Amino acid sequence: MRIFVTGATGFVGSAVVRELIDAGHQVVGLARSDKAAASLTATGAEVHRGALDDLDSLRSGAAAADGVIHLAFIHDFLNFAAACEADRLAIETIGAVLEGSGKPFVGTSGTLMLPPGRIGTEEVEPASGGPRRSEEATLSLASRGVRASVVRLAPSVHGNGDHGFVSTLIDIAREKGVSAYVGDGLNRWPAVHQLDAARLFRLALEKGETGGRYHGVADEGVPFRDIAAVIGRQLNLPVASISRAEADGHFGWISHFASIGEQTSSTLTQERLGWRPVHPALIPDLEQGHYFNR
Repeated sequence: MRIFVTGATGFVGSAVVRELIDAGHQVVGLARSDKAAASLTATGAEVHRGALDDLDSLRSGAAAADGVIHLAFIHDFLNFAAACEADRLAIETIGAVLEGSGKPFVGTSGTLMLPPGRIGTEEVEPASGGPRRSEEATLSLASRGVRASVVRLAPSVHGNGDHGFVSTLIDIAREKGVSAYVGDGLNRWPAVHQLDAARLFRLALEKGETGGRYHGVADEGVPFRDIAAVIGRQLNLPVASISRAEADGHFGWISHFASIGEQTSSTLTQERLGWRPVHPALIPDLEQGHYFNR
């Protein structure tokens, strides 16, 4: 199939492009810069110039494709509502092109969107009231003749080249001279390796059911203090508990994520798609040292 991928040069997107090409698909990646275009060309993908807020480029990219994987998101946490609105408009624009075609559209959400206090399964509805509407917008296409499904990613998608939450925690520990966790540190982070996540997106594209929700989760929930312990050991820094009142000053913008926790299951995803995580879990991946050699 000819697959249009947004976010094709991001940490997850670049792995998805490689996974699709290795499986025999033709990939067309959205690129907003010369650097991104060169990166796509080097992988063997075609380049489609445009951006998430360039709706005409999204229309033309989707129109020429047999399916779409939508990974792009503007990661502006200081203007998060605007980023969410841009994402919603992008999904609706692509969906309008695919309407009535029966073609696959795989959107991206996160397990952090699930309500707290219970193990999150694929059948649990996302919490209401949040600004991000990517899952709702994606699954609304199912009633419009699109084989729409969504992959909910764990908050930590890890692997070589990751610049997300774990890398941020490492940078903070270096700056503060201590690897910290909040309270007893038993709040849990689900996690998945980048390459396992990439395979899940391909399987959702190829085999996903209309209206399907799939969980990109290998570790159901790693205690935060275990993550802090590995960071401290690798950096030769003390590991310490801090109070919730101290968290904002220590962790900055990531303090909310460092304080909350969840457990999320991917049992139904594995049953329905035949997906099995095979790459290192979060703690063994951190123990390899590549996060600390940058």
